[in-house]
Amino acid sequence: MTQTMVAGRRFSAQAVAGVVVAIVAAILVLYPVFFLLQAALDVGDPDVRPPTAYGFSNFGGLLQYPQIIFNTLGVSFIATALALVFGFMLAWILTRTNVPGRRWLEPLMVVPFYLTPLLGALAWSMLGSQESGFINQFWRALGGSGYIIDANTAYGIAWVMALFEGSVAFVMISAVMKSMDPSLEEASQVMGASRWRTMLRITLPLVIPGVLGAAIFVFAEMLGSFAAALVLGSPNRFYVVTTAIYQLTQQYPPKIPLAAAMGASLFIVMFVMLFIYRWIVTAGSYVTITGKAFRPRVNDVGRLRYFLLALCLLYLFVAVVLPLATLMYASFQKLAVAFPTADNWTLNNYRTAMSMNAVRSALSNSLILGLATATIGVLLMTLLSWLIYRAKLPGSSIIEYVVMFPQAVPRLVFAFGIMWAWLVSPIPIYGTLWLLLIAYITVFLPLGIRTISGVMLQVDKSLEECAQMCGAPWGYRMRTVTVPLLWPGLIAAWLLLFIASIRELGASILLMGPHSKVITPSIVESWNATSSELTAAMALIQTAVVAVAVAILLALTRRVGGHTRMD
Repeated sequence: MTQTMVAGRRFSAQAVAGVVVAIVAAILVLYPVFFLLQAALDVGDPDVRPPTAYGFSNFGGLLQYPQIIFNTLGVSFIATALALVFGFMLAWILTRTNVPGRRWLEPLMVVPFYLTPLLGALAWSMLGSQESGFINQFWRALGGSGYIIDANTAYGIAWVMALFEGSVAFVMISAVMKSMDPSLEEASQVMGASRWRTMLRITLPLVIPGVLGAAIFVFAEMLGSFAAALVLGSPNRFYVVTTAIYQLTQQYPPKIPLAAAMGASLFIVMFVMLFIYRWIVTAGSYVTITGKAFRPRVNDVGRLRYFLLALCLLYLFVAVVLPLATLMYASFQKLAVAFPTADNWTLNNYRTAMSMNAVRSALSNSLILGLATATIGVLLMTLLSWLIYRAKLPGSSIIEYVVMFPQAVPRLVFAFGIMWAWLVSPIPIYGTLWLLLIAYITVFLPLGIRTISGVMLQVDKSLEECAQMCGAPWGYRMRTVTVPLLWPGLIAAWLLLFIASIRELGASILLMGPHSKVITPSIVESWNATSSELTAAMALIQTAVVAVAVAILLALTRRVGGHTRMD
């Protein structure tokens, strides 16, 4: 009887934890989604809330914009393919080979992620515009005619998006590669397989959960990309779903129901991708961490390591050095040109930016939100990942579909649902940092869960079962077995959530109030209202502050990780 009561308490602890986490996730996601769908189905008076009539005519109206849908899918597929190539190759180079400088190269690969796409888009608009682009100006100065690059096209938008989302794919895939037993690759090479054949036939199949998780998240990010498409597509009137939604909400009178329907229509795309992902990962076994001990090792690639080092440096130059140098070059000018005169140089852009109280307040708020989102988010998302992939509770698969809702629509649209949901709530948090914190945790649920679950799928559940057979309660097993094995994924998820919060635009631009300004939407406001030179200065100030914060956080997480391994 005693054993039965103990077993009952263990099951009860797991069940209670699962139910509580599921309820929290449902409230965070479904509550604003209800208001979003309500707006999408509103066919009555648009100025009356709640709607006076419902129907599907708003969805039928999307057929009037086939080019926008085609533009969105085309750019997203191209950008996702490029980002996955960047992410997988960089992850393989820095985790599975003896390329020189691996220790300092790896943290540098996340730099493109916190250099916001807005910053990259601004830089590449200055570099690659047909007439005023610096590259084209240099080309004509050398005797060429016309232009050699045009960033204001679908390919230019996809290129910029891939550069900055490639680092996301790198972090998610490398977290999985770090947890893979290298003896599998060594056995392949002992049997005579080449390094490239081993990578394609052994490494890639074993990291499929991480690659697919990265692909789903990156593609969803591309579908909801706003800044790059706004800056690079607007000059040629090239619209994707997000920029079209922005135009619909900003025009007078705003077409809110049509904009909501346009965002909600992306649900089916995400659900199909999630179904394919679950079908693939449940059809095979990807366990590479078992009770058998192994020591992570890298492959000696000989002289090839210098070529691989050159690839890493080239990516950093194109994604980091060149955009930053371009913005810095422009920020010191009164009017950004490729060949400035002596009287065109100035420091007034930085003086103006630093004298603005709104800029200082926005930076402080962004850092506070980043720390809170990452800390609370990792705790919640770890429990959700365990509930989805480890718990034997009914309905766990439904939870995965629920938490993917935020990635199924652009954040600009989801922010609209959050705005209406909490505006009518009796809790007075609209226009405060609390609402932004709720929004960030909600929209970043897929990012954290995909990162953590990619590693969780590699951890053999028999390790937890052994601890359970020894009498360890659920909480103790999570703290001493599951979490230590998931440590690379947890650190990666924490840093991704922090950086994503700092650079977030779509979930912020509609939700921040007069006293809850955050930095990236403030930069957008500057780009709309002032000069691109002042905007470049503001973006560089943001980058410098975030770089210092990330460096400190990386040092702290490494120290904590080192103490954990010693313990």
